[in-house]
Amino acid sequence: MFANQGIIMGSAETIPRQQTVNTHRGGVPMRLYGYRRKNGRVGIRNHVLVIPTSVCAAETALRISSLVDGTVALTHGHGCCQVGADHEQTVRTLAGFGQNANVAAVLVVSLGCEGIRPETITAAVRDCGKPAAQICIQECGGTLRATEEGAAQLSKMAQQVAQINRTPMNISELILGLECGGSDFTSGIAANPVVGMVSDMLLDLGGTSILSETTELIGAEHLLAKRAVSPETASCLLSLVKKTEERALAMGVDIRGTQPTPGNLEGGITTIEEKSLGCIHKAGTARLDGVLEYAQTPPSSGFYFMDTPGQDIESVTGMIAGGAQIIIFTTGRGTPTGSPIAPVIKVTGNSRTYHNMPDNIDFNAGIIMDRGVPLREVAEDLFKIMLAVCNGRLTKAEIHKHHEFGIFRVGFTF
Repeated sequence: MFANQGIIMGSAETIPRQQTVNTHRGGVPMRLYGYRRKNGRVGIRNHVLVIPTSVCAAETALRISSLVDGTVALTHGHGCCQVGADHEQTVRTLAGFGQNANVAAVLVVSLGCEGIRPETITAAVRDCGKPAAQICIQECGGTLRATEEGAAQLSKMAQQVAQINRTPMNISELILGLECGGSDFTSGIAANPVVGMVSDMLLDLGGTSILSETTELIGAEHLLAKRAVSPETASCLLSLVKKTEERALAMGVDIRGTQPTPGNLEGGITTIEEKSLGCIHKAGTARLDGVLEYAQTPPSSGFYFMDTPGQDIESVTGMIAGGAQIIIFTTGRGTPTGSPIAPVIKVTGNSRTYHNMPDNIDFNAGIIMDRGVPLREVAEDLFKIMLAVCNGRLTKAEIHKHHEFGIFRVGFTF
């Protein structure tokens, strides 16, 4: 349910990608352990998630979660008076978070009269073989009674989930989301190329990577299109970029009014094309196996592009709703952004930022520029950190409970 809708063009099956055993380059074993779900997918975290179906249920969902340790709630401003593709995208995103392998169980909280029906989300989660329950605020008799009943159900879920143990997993089961935000001139020179190498390493071992941010392909889209697995895939990618530009023009505005952002300009990025050239370094050298719509799950392993906005939180949300269990996020100027259910590893190419924001940045790729450390050496270090995070090491965003969540809207509220 919701897993394979959308605009995929091309397939990883068109040109077979070599599948490898769970070993690092040189044959060094990589022992990874995750939480195996009944549908076969494996998570690297074991969350109990509270999903409000609308903004009207968001505060109650947050109160329920606050009473039960080990649980997390999504808070959002959507779920009612949306129509067509906009409604469908919100449903797909909420369901995708519940279906993500990092989630073990879900409680759905509804007001009772919103546009998104709670049973739709509950059914999507149960289709994965996970426990899912729902409560309705109106049927419970208001906030206090709904909070009490919800906390009671959530407590039972949390106790059950706590008994799930990690078991061996293969690195080929990992889906990595690639993101950049708060970029400066060091992002395209150091941080993004390092992440591109990490992505290539994962793909060589049979894993999956997702690049996002359609806005940040503008001016460089032809370079990524040349790497497409088929002419249809290339055409689909180019069409997405064109539609993004046309959407801005239809509003009577120039997209260059927001891209690069004021922070990008202060950080030394001068044009949208320059920003895009830096952004696609996160794609490494891999072929492009397909194009995904927002919050869509890749059909098989490989490298994919997902149609998301350049807004960091909405972009990260889309990739996680599409199945990414982990995010590597590069930032030159620094940002604390995290996620409710997936670890977000923060990488900077600016050593000044690394030392200025120790609460938020996990990895310093600035040593490439400061000390001349080889790109490959830095990439291998980051790859090892990614594996450690998969095995349970907390990122700075997780430690400080950064649970940012935002859904990409594609229509009006009525």
